[in-house]
Formats: sequence, structure tokens, C-alpha cells
Amino acid sequence: MRYALAVLLGVLCSVSSAAAQVSIGIGVPSVSIGINLPSFPELVVVPDYPVYYAPRGEVNLFFYDGVYWAYQRDNWYASSWYNGPWGLVAPEVVPVFVLRVPVRYYRRPPVYFRGWQRDAAPHWGEHYGREWHERRSGWDKVDRRPAPTHAPLPVYQRRYAGDRYPRVEEQPPLHNKNYRYEPKEEVVREHYQKIQGAPHERDRHEEQAHARGPERGEGRR
Repeated sequence: MRYALAVLLGVLCSVSSAAAQVSIGIGVPSVSIGINLPSFPELVVVPDYPVYYAPRGEVNLFFYDGVYWAYQRDNWYASSWYNGPWGLVAPEVVPVFVLRVPVRYYRRPPVYFRGWQRDAAPHWGEHYGREWHERRSGWDKVDRRPAPTHAPLPVYQRRYAGDRYPRVEEQPPLHNKNYRYEPKEEVVREHYQKIQGAPHERDRHEEQAHARGPERGEGRR
């Protein structure tokens, strides 16, 4: 009996391990990382990149493909709202255009950035190691394909500052209603599916249900 339980436990662990390996690498936002902006941040385009950065304040905050990206305490995080909550992002899946943002646009660069060329991307291959560099081979190469267009900024969030900043459960419906941009990158779409509950698909089903009218049996009580 003990042997059978041990075998079953081993199988379950193997399945869990395999699932973790194929995970897209963005956790569901649930943590505070010390970014507490008093209001919607000023966001400026990084020259020659489809990325915005926040030039004011001591935060490494970027906006790309409809999502905020923050680099804090040697970790990457993503959120649909400028003050989070934030989901931890595995460095293996951070979009290349975010990784390529030059050193000068990090408003609070970590100590190990010192000595690196300010107009070039951080040495992520050196920092994360050989295995990461092999997995992300080409991340630092010039891409001859046209860069993606800039995603529109979620300027509706200007209405939500200080005490008006929405609670976690209030954020998805507000975002769904006010920001209709469709992410282009797989990792960002996965983030949206986790946090927003596939809003556009859900809206389509709601519209179809409304068009059909009440289900049979309703309204007879």
C-alpha cells in the first residue's frame, strides 16, 4: 500500500512539474512591489521602441502591448493597472522589446547596471546566465521586421487615483469596459486571459444571450 502511494505521489509530482515547465510564466497579480504612485503616471515613448517609460519617480516602470511592466528587486512584474497588484513574470518570457529598452530609461537602475553603456540594453545574458541566454537567443539582435505599433495608453485610469484607486475585484470590469486594445504578443494575451477573464469573448457571449432573450421558463414565476 505504501509503495502504491509513493508511486502515485511520484506521478502527480511529475505531472505538476511538466505543467510548470509549459506555463507561460506570468503569475496572477496578487502582490504589492512598492510602487505606489499618487496618480496615473506620465508615460513617454522610448525613442525607436514600441515601449513607454515613466520618466518621473524612482521606479522602473514601462508600458508595452497594453500592459505595465516593472523591474523591482531583480524581478519582473506585470499588471493591467499602474499601481498593481502585480504578477511575477519569469525572465524567460519577458517580451524582447521590453528587454531591449536601453539602460538610461531605468529610473532606479540596480547596482549591477553600473559600467554598462547607457544607450544599449542591459546585459541580461550576463546577468541571467548561459542557460537563459541560450533560451532567449537573438533577443538582443537587430530585428529587420517592422516593430509593433505603440499600444494606446489606458488613459481612463487617470480618473482612479488615491482613494479612488479600484479594489482588485473592481479592476477587470473597469478595464474591460474602458480599454479595448487586443494584445499582440502571446505572453501578454495569456496575462489578459488570466486577469480579465477573456473579456472580449465573454462580452460576445453576453451579447448573444441578450439577443436570444430570456431562457425558456423564465418570467413565469
